[in-house]
Amino acid sequence: MVKTSPFSIAQRQLDQCSRILNLEPGIHEVLRTPVRELHVSLPVRMDDGAVKVFQAFRVQYNDAKGPTSGGIRFHPEESIDNVRAHAAWMTWKCALLDLPLGGGKGGVICNPKEMSRGELERLSRTYVDRVWQIIGPEKDVPAPDVYTNPQIMAWMVDEYSKLCGKNQFGVITGKPASLGGSEGRSDATARGGLFTVREAARECGIDLSQATVAIQGYGNAGYHAACLATSLLGCRVLAVSDSKGGIYGEEGLNPEAIGIHKAKTSSVINFPDTKSLSNEEILELDVDILIPAAMENVITDGNASRIKARIIAELASGPTTTEADDILHKNGIHVIPDFLCNAGSVTVSYFEMVQNAYMYYWELEDVHKRLDKKMTTAYHSVLNTSRKYNINMRQAAYVVAVERVVEAMKLRGWV
Repeated sequence: MVKTSPFSIAQRQLDQCSRILNLEPGIHEVLRTPVRELHVSLPVRMDDGAVKVFQAFRVQYNDAKGPTSGGIRFHPEESIDNVRAHAAWMTWKCALLDLPLGGGKGGVICNPKEMSRGELERLSRTYVDRVWQIIGPEKDVPAPDVYTNPQIMAWMVDEYSKLCGKNQFGVITGKPASLGGSEGRSDATARGGLFTVREAARECGIDLSQATVAIQGYGNAGYHAACLATSLLGCRVLAVSDSKGGIYGEEGLNPEAIGIHKAKTSSVINFPDTKSLSNEEILELDVDILIPAAMENVITDGNASRIKARIIAELASGPTTTEADDILHKNGIHVIPDFLCNAGSVTVSYFEMVQNAYMYYWELEDVHKRLDKKMTTAYHSVLNTSRKYNINMRQAAYVVAVERVVEAMKLRGWV
């Protein structure tokens, strides 16, 4: 089976929105492509003394509403197509949450699992050396993403500060707290997503204290989603998976214990007293809430008709193809689209930017309250728009976001 291009999915989703809003062809064309992108080569001295060259990217998709913002992904299968797609989704995500930001994304083709700490530091610093002129607190603010973390962000902040000749903590978000990071950043993606699950459950008449959950992907977002689904919402998590496979427990799983098991063994598989299942099988389990929290294109026209969950909460970016969306909507499955569901991270990143700007830092409770308000408001904006236009939730999210970006472009005289 040929894998669908993530950027072509993003463009087709935009095309649907354009037809709904009857956008002028010129405006539509502007929104279909990034305003700028940078391709760079990163020569890095490896531990064995050899120099290895890594290919990397930074895409700034649209900055009509403010400085671009978006994570940096370290992945062996990274591509410019993928980075473009995520930069587009970040544009709509920031607009949907009504943040004064545009969308960007970065990526490095590498396998961090096969690199030492020293090699990762040299790679991270070299990336900043190559892109520093197009990033900055008032230009483009990167953040952690797939296989990047607060330590990598700290190295990048330090390198950028050296190049500028002064401390510039605001250039990066997702930093350690001791370097200007925000409280509540580590679980922001999952927590924000579960705030929308709470609202969706009310809409669908689901009692969360009796609800069951399956999570595909047990990285940062998936792990925290499992923990918060039990502690915050009172659900039972029946199944989780990672790149090596999945596990199922009929009576419910202990997310923290599985996290410890994965830290020791590098996978959730073979956790005691569970049944093994594949990543494909986990999507089709008979649960109330399905959370795809891994990679793109996992829900397609090939399996969408077999999905039994009543709510799909997309913590991953781009997990559902356009064709699958139509099937899910027809079958009455309530989809919380990715750039709404996983917007908690960029929202708290924005909070971090604000705190960096005036050098005053909020308590954790304040961050959670502000995040809850932002996510809840955005969810109901999308829900109300879906009802107004009689369209699915993803189309409605696009309508809300694109209208805001187009308004900014028109006011600035771009179109």
